Amino acid sequence: MWISVTLLADADRAERLSDALMDEGALSVSIEDADAGTEAEKPQFGEPGMAPASLWDHSRVLALFDKDADITSALARASGAVGFAEVPPFALEEIAEQNWVQLTQSQFDPIRITDRLWIVPSWHDAPNPDAINIALDPGMAFGTGSHPTTQLCLEWLEQTVTPDISVLDYGCGSGILAIAARRLGAGRVAGVDIDDKAVEAARDNAQRNQVEIDLQVSSAPLTEQFDLVVANILTNPLCVLAPALCGHVAPGGQLALSGVLDTQTQQVIDAYAPWMTLHIGKTHDGWARLEGTKR
Repeated sequence: MWISVTLLADADRAERLSDALMDEGALSVSIEDADAGTEAEKPQFGEPGMAPASLWDHSRVLALFDKDADITSALARASGAVGFAEVPPFALEEIAEQNWVQLTQSQFDPIRITDRLWIVPSWHDAPNPDAINIALDPGMAFGTGSHPTTQLCLEWLEQTVTPDISVLDYGCGSGILAIAARRLGAGRVAGVDIDDKAVEAARDNAQRNQVEIDLQVSSAPLTEQFDLVVANILTNPLCVLAPALCGHVAPGGQLALSGVLDTQTQQVIDAYAPWMTLHIGKTHDGWARLEGTKR
């Protein structure tokens, strides 16, 4: 059994309090928006190259302690270390031992992309055995099929891939888009990511799905052009990569970009204008997919 402690703190001290709690023996600490689920909730979106956003004005710090820990003393010392005159308001909850693997797995069900395409965790049976079922488990690399941006890209591939076409998945993460392209009938498929751990995860997932994908880190040279290029990253890196990504699209080829908030679409369209005219193909839950054909 464990004890979960929830404390309230302001943005200036929440992170320091979490560090202090770890120093006092907490097994884990996380920080949440105390206003989540209300009109005051403040979503945060971070992008590579940007300074990290400040924490929420009203933060909730959750710490997990062993059942035998001296929690009262730990809270007092941690609170004093970050400048609190007294321990902030807090609540305690007993956490029973559970099968954490089973509990985690229960949170991931098969995901329907289209009638023809599904993402199915390895511990589930395929809801539609006749569909293209991609076996993919949550892991260290981004891309399980649950995020709107991933779904937007998968839908585009399902509509666009034709037999033996070549596809580049730039920022491949788990490899889900590259695997889908291959399963949908594409010929040569390549995946690129800045993170070697992502490339390793994508390679494992490709083997699990019995498909061949050429995978590499972005620092390795890539000079080829492809019929289709898809990149599910974020707005700032997409803008920086505009000349490179357009350069990888073969004449007459198509490009699809996601990871773009629907309020940022014009910024990306303008960044790509010297090489390609993009338009909004579809939006989903505040995210957009941009599409274009190389002149």
